[in-house]
Amino acid sequence: MRIALHTKLKPGAEAEYEAAHRAVPAELVAAIKDAGATSWTIWRSGTDLFHVIDCAAYDLLLSRLAELPVNVAWQVRINEYLEAAHDYSAVGADAALPVVWELGRCG
Repeated sequence: MRIALHTKLKPGAEAEYEAAHRAVPAELVAAIKDAGATSWTIWRSGTDLFHVIDCAAYDLLLSRLAELPVNVAWQVRINEYLEAAHDYSAVGADAALPVVWELGRCG
């Protein structure tokens, strides 16, 4: 399954957010993969962040990462830069952007 998300940075946090992502801990990368993600890409336009995640099931990915110490520590760090913390609840699992059109899936 492919999930797209939209999050927002606090104004002025762009450089720090990008610097943090140049040094994502290897333990976190392994945990994300172990939780079921096969890829995760983040694009930034100003303070808008767009994530595309390929995973078996997004709700399962979130539940596996929610209480994992390496992810909890990462979220504390990253949430300093975000307008709103990432929601690891069932509500957060439903936060994906709806697909409007996709090449290859049109009639």
